[in-house]
Amino acid sequence: MTEEKAETALLYEAVLKGNKKSITTITKKAMDAGYEPKDLLDHWLLPAINEVGDLFDKGKYFLPQLIASAEAMKTSIEYLEPYLLEAGGEKEMPTIVIATVEGDIHDIGKNLVALMLKNYGFRVIDLGKDVPKEEIVRVAKEENAKIIALSALMTTTMQEMRNVIAYKEEEQVDAKVIIGGAVITQDYADEIGADGYSKDAADAVKLTKRILNIEDQV
Repeated sequence: MTEEKAETALLYEAVLKGNKKSITTITKKAMDAGYEPKDLLDHWLLPAINEVGDLFDKGKYFLPQLIASAEAMKTSIEYLEPYLLEAGGEKEMPTIVIATVEGDIHDIGKNLVALMLKNYGFRVIDLGKDVPKEEIVRVAKEENAKIIALSALMTTTMQEMRNVIAYKEEEQVDAKVIIGGAVITQDYADEIGADGYSKDAADAVKLTKRILNIEDQV
């Protein structure tokens, strides 16, 4: 294995194993070996996180591994970001507004979804937790968001998702709404008129790409 191949293989492995501590050094070495930042993103980082998502779907990886891999990838992308911007010519990705609905203070799942979407290049505006429908819809309108992603963990707060959708329609905002959380189901998404339901962070990425007709970058 040549030095260049070794570096890119190490980069792939670092995401797969959630090696946040060493991934910046590995990314730098791959750049020093002559790889373009976009090549590293498209041909090593994204395929690695895709494999992590597949392993998670198959039950071979669990939430801690998914979080560790997403964090490692985020660290690598943060190092590459100035070079990617400098290279220019990048296709601008759609904006997603994400929030935990009003009355709900749980955000671990929402934070992971936001992180995964950012790793795939989406412009993510994370409004946090316990966010009123007026603020969610206002920001979506101002930022021309293509997706509003809503999270709720409790049966008492999931009803607020219905209110967000109704208010969005009242304000004539054309963003699609996807929902998720421990108590959420596809049936509930259908009932309240959401455009999609995701069971976890990896699924949220696939759902978003499907709704927006975005092809995988690999």
